[in-house]
Amino acid sequence: MLKEKIQGFIEKVMEVEGVAGCAIVSRDGIMLGKSLSGEFNEPWLAAMSATLFASAESASSILKLPLPEGVTISAHDTTIRVLGAGEKLLVVTVIREGEEKSPVSEHLQALVREIGGTF
Repeated sequence: MLKEKIQGFIEKVMEVEGVAGCAIVSRDGIMLGKSLSGEFNEPWLAAMSATLFASAESASSILKLPLPEGVTISAHDTTIRVLGAGEKLLVVTVIREGEEKSPVSEHLQALVREIGGTF
């Protein structure tokens, strides 16, 4: 049942215009589900996404800033966003060039809140 629920959320995220790939990862770095094309090291992606987000939280805490909602990695023609989804999960999205300035962020934030509220 949990696997089907996670897959359902991945499908919802993939429906957001501009999202080219998605993964749901535990905050301790375990891949729970994905919709990403190509061959890649899934355990490493999950671990690095969790590490990246935890590092952003630590940096924010050191600077006495509010905890981050997400972390953005801008590449040549792609943006990767790692978003917190409640206390246990992260949503990793791959966004095509130019789409990061569209309503993608708003849609993703709403979905992340839904995902986080479920677990």
